[in-house]
Amino acid sequence: MTACAIETTAEDGDHEGTAVSPPAGFAITANGAYAARLAGSGDALYAERWTLDGPEPYAVPLPLDQPEEPDAQLLPLADGRVLVCRRVDGRRHTFSLLYPTGPGTGELRLGSVEAPGPGPVELLPPSPDGICAYARHIGPESTTLWLVAGGAFGPERVAELPGRCAGGVWLDRTGRILALDRRLGDGPVKTVAVDLERGGEVSPLLQITEASDDRLLLADPDSGLLLIRSDAPSPGHERLGWGVLGSLLPVRFPDCLRLDDAAVTPFAVQPGQVLMPESCGVALRIDAAAGSWVGLWRPSGRRMHQVAAPPGWVAGAGAWSPEGVLRLPCSTQELPCALAGLSVPEEPGPVPEEPGPEPGPGPEGHAGDGDGDARPRACRPVPLQQAPLTDRKPAG
Repeated sequence: MTACAIETTAEDGDHEGTAVSPPAGFAITANGAYAARLAGSGDALYAERWTLDGPEPYAVPLPLDQPEEPDAQLLPLADGRVLVCRRVDGRRHTFSLLYPTGPGTGELRLGSVEAPGPGPVELLPPSPDGICAYARHIGPESTTLWLVAGGAFGPERVAELPGRCAGGVWLDRTGRILALDRRLGDGPVKTVAVDLERGGEVSPLLQITEASDDRLLLADPDSGLLLIRSDAPSPGHERLGWGVLGSLLPVRFPDCLRLDDAAVTPFAVQPGQVLMPESCGVALRIDAAAGSWVGLWRPSGRRMHQVAAPPGWVAGAGAWSPEGVLRLPCSTQELPCALAGLSVPEEPGPVPEEPGPEPGPGPEGHAGDGDGDARPRACRPVPLQQAPLTDRKPAG
């Protein structure tokens, strides 16, 4: 297969080609080297692994004697194997590792877990270490976490947390600290940090106001950039904002990330920008009645650049290179396995002005800046809390 390198700008284009809609999600390893999805159609579904770190992407089918069910969940590992989670009855879920073996597919069965209640066991996003894989089950009053791959003796329960925990964002590069959005009883949703190496110890992470629903959507361990959804600035109406892990600055909710007739969801953050969170490229999925397209934005910028989705984009999937190129997986009948490359357009520089009088105090006693502050507006001066990595005390 040949790679599909596409460069578009904010106002480009018509969608060409016939998109192939996958029956299930598309997961990418934390290092961007591999991806996995369900391929096929109807009653003939099978796992498919994509290799993304070579000169051009290519797909390897991993079919077995029996087709996969539409609700099978896939997770790629850094060694190229693909974890599959299958629901075999109302409570039991089985886990296997799939890998190519010449013309066939090898399968290593890892075991199963029993999940009480009607809810499914859900795989968490790929661990940054690329070796371990975790799953979550939300019960009526507690949430259970399992290590389902990478352990010594098959699936093992690693933590049971009070409350109903959703989401799942990794806060470090080792796969130790996991952020979850937790609701206790009828209270608000608050993001907590879970230490998986200390029996699931819980520390508060995100609390903008006492009554607000605060959820963590994405995090970049290199820069500390956090993408947050909260109703703190407008109770009852969630807004998309950003903050920095460990910073005392307030969470900001830029107006440019708010669209009246579309939902905006971040799905990838540029890595490698150490101590420079405002320079990170952020990719956003924009969904509206007309379809889905891509938003490109940096916290230092004043605007979100809206870009036509490349043909056959697997909507909501993509990964940044450290150099700032967003790679979007695409699948059409003509190119079943391809990548499209996008970059954040450069912001125009300030227009030079003739010298004038010095600015006076602004409305809040600070010096005005003439054309407005380039930083996104803050909701209120409530600091973002950081989960300490040592001397934690359980907050269950």
